[in-house]
Parts: sequence; structure tokens; C-alpha cells
Amino acid sequence: MDLGLRDKVVIVTGGGSGIGAAVSEVLAEENAIPVILTRRAPDAAWLAGVARADVVLADLSDDDQCRRAVVDIRARHGRIDGLVNNAGANDSVGIKAGPDAFRQSLDRNLVHYYTLVHLLADDLRATKGSIVNVASKTALTGQGGTSAYVAAKAAQLGLTREWAADFLKDGIRVNAVIPAEVMTPLYANWLKTFDNPDDRLAEITRRIPLGHRMTTPREIADTVVFLLSPRSSHTTGQWLFPDGGYTHLDRAISN
Repeated sequence: MDLGLRDKVVIVTGGGSGIGAAVSEVLAEENAIPVILTRRAPDAAWLAGVARADVVLADLSDDDQCRRAVVDIRARHGRIDGLVNNAGANDSVGIKAGPDAFRQSLDRNLVHYYTLVHLLADDLRATKGSIVNVASKTALTGQGGTSAYVAAKAAQLGLTREWAADFLKDGIRVNAVIPAEVMTPLYANWLKTFDNPDDRLAEITRRIPLGHRMTTPREIADTVVFLLSPRSSHTTGQWLFPDGGYTHLDRAISN
């Protein structure tokens, strides 16, 4: 299916690894121009295989670096058609960590979502662009031991609907994708913290209703890119769950 994204310039934060990398790959397949906004340069061999990809380096928790990155992208490409707010990580900042650690985590996981929308609002108005926020099932389920990350992800869902309302008159659509159990490098590293990673993984996948398997980054990316595209032209303010039924179905279901 041609999603109508040829030559569209789409910023993907954290677009060089995990879910972000899969989004960049799908955008390239659709002949769009993924602009990977990241703190560290992506793997060179991987990047060489992502057609027309551009990379802009910035620490997204630094507002000035975000501003400079946006100016740079405008100068390089002349237009911006979409934004995928994706960068962040579950940093396990819980109740015991204290308010300073909580605020720092929000800078890493939430504030840059707002900062980039603020900076790119006029660009997206000019192109009637689209925004997709990548959140997490923890916003709805909780997890324990990760107050700041959960607060960030819950806020992203609220902002998705707030921005969808704010941008209605401009024709900018705003949606959220909510992953649950996705096998990314960060997830794989987390599994390694257990004495028996294979047993832990088997325990997790047994609780995923559809197929008893992890969601792939590609499955998340396909949903994100569809939402960016004109094929979803009347969809805004929505939260989509490509998670094999993990969040909403009874995990006691067996099949």
C-alpha cells in the first residue's frame, strides 16, 4: 500500500534504535525522508541501509539544543511534515528517588515532547502535518518502582488529546501509539538483569493474549507510519494499542 508519504520530511526522536529505528525504516520504505533526532549517532552500517535518512544530533533534555536542531532541519530540508515523539527510556525513578530525580526524569521523557511541538507548530501548520506520540502501557496499567516514567507516559496521552483539540483548525492530526511488551535492545538488556532471562521472557509472553509472543518493533512502526499518513486522514486524538491485547484483554485467556 502506498501511504502517500513520498518526499515528506518526518522528524523521529530516538530514531536510530529500537522502536524509533523501525519507524525510520518504514518511513524510508514509503519514500519519505526520516530525520533522526538523537543524542548519539546511529550505527553507521544500519544507517547506510535507511534510504535518504538524515541525522541531527541533540540532547533533547536541553531546550537550546532542541532549538538549534529545529533550525538546522529547516535549513537542510525546507519543510517539516511530521513529528514522531519517541525518545525516552524507563529509568526506574520511583517514590524513593526524590523530587530532583523525578524532575530530571521528566526532562528526559516528557518535556521534549512539548518542546518540539512548541518549536514545530508553525512548520506543521504550513504542511498540515501530523504528530504521533509514542507512549507506554504503563501509563494505564502502572508498573511499580517507576513513578517518573509512568507520569511522563500518562502526560503524553493527555497531551495527545489536548494537542488534537488545539490543532483542529490547522488540520494537524495528533495521535498516540501505546506499546506494551516490545523486544527492543533496551528490553533485551532489562531481561539480562534476571538470573534466568529465558524463563522470565517465557513468563511474560504467556501473558500476551494474541499469539503469546512479543510485539515486534516493526508492528509498532507500521501503526505509527499509518497514523502519519493521509491514509488516516480523519483520525485524531486517538490512542492505538498494537499490543496483542495485552492492555485490555484478560491475560488469563488461553488459546
